[in-house]
Amino acid sequence: MMTINFTEPEERVALREAVKKLAGKYGREYVEKQAREGGKTTELWMEMGKNGFLGVNLPEEYGGGGGGMADLAAVLEEAAAAGAPLLMMVVSPAICGSIIARCGTEEQKQKWLPGIADGSLLMAFGITEADAGSNAHQITTTATRDGDQWVLSGNKTFISGVDEAQSVLIVARTEDARTGKLKPALFVVPTDAEGFTKQPIEMAWSAPEKQFTLFLDEVRLPADALVGDEDGGLWQLFAGLNPERIMGGALSCGMARYVLDVAVDYAKTRTVWKDTPIGAHQGIQHPLAKVKIELEQARMLWQKAAALYDAGDDFTAGEYANMAKYAGGEVSCNAADVAVHTHGGNGLTVEYGLANMLVASRLGRIAPVSREMILNFVAMHTLGLPKSY
Repeated sequence: MMTINFTEPEERVALREAVKKLAGKYGREYVEKQAREGGKTTELWMEMGKNGFLGVNLPEEYGGGGGGMADLAAVLEEAAAAGAPLLMMVVSPAICGSIIARCGTEEQKQKWLPGIADGSLLMAFGITEADAGSNAHQITTTATRDGDQWVLSGNKTFISGVDEAQSVLIVARTEDARTGKLKPALFVVPTDAEGFTKQPIEMAWSAPEKQFTLFLDEVRLPADALVGDEDGGLWQLFAGLNPERIMGGALSCGMARYVLDVAVDYAKTRTVWKDTPIGAHQGIQHPLAKVKIELEQARMLWQKAAALYDAGDDFTAGEYANMAKYAGGEVSCNAADVAVHTHGGNGLTVEYGLANMLVASRLGRIAPVSREMILNFVAMHTLGLPKSY
């Protein structure tokens, strides 16, 4: 039986403090400046890697910190709470790093994990397609054997950070020689490979991380581009998707913490009637207090999901990872809305930086899986109700 403590170990508390200090040096102003000028958060990313924060979940023998998903999620939450959310942490060390660490060959681990851990190699992740979403059963990107090579054809959309990445872990489908049915398989595709092109998607929120549609036109790859077992099935994919949901929950919680802190500070100092701050009024207090309660609930969910994942209980971790992602998305949206309302008209100014958070926080309800699909999952797998889709 696994024991889950309600207090984090001293090492993780110290890790949080170190990340808070580092990310706080950069903060919201740095991230917004980079986004506004078309820059990247490379400086922060590399310093995070240098200090061992990006690879804290990866095995020590491959340059990581030897910790778990709970440690990596704590890093991301603290960075986001400091105003410097790093979306690519969800992708490179959490999804791609976890899949390679659990499913890759020894050669693949040696080739890719050290760079992912220190930040010098950024790997994007490509699963979503226009007509399939994240439904691996409907993906049309295919991989076909041709001698000692693989040939990939298809497209992906809403893929983050491809302009920063050296490679993309692509989810494709291969044909089962025995049944003729297609099954999911994972391939590392260099972003400079012949036949690989990208097209940016203009998004309504401002962020250094950009979104892309990818086109794979008979991209040829060596045999060792296949990660894991061709017959490994969906479990290899979910070795990365459960961390994705845990990290998504932690990212949303960090963003909620940031906007809540901004709102509370404003409520303590803003005066309208005489010398009484607006935070003395229940109409301001209660929405902020409600967000705080929702935030702590969401944080406990991602911490439990991470503990289950680190303990190797993949199925139960999947249940709680989905719940954590749902709860994080909800509280992030609620917190941003309350923070804007607390500021009144100031909440929609560029100076306070909250209006952009309204749009950014909405991502937690949509990606990487919608809250409706999470409710479907919980209804069917946790409550035992009939499949509804």
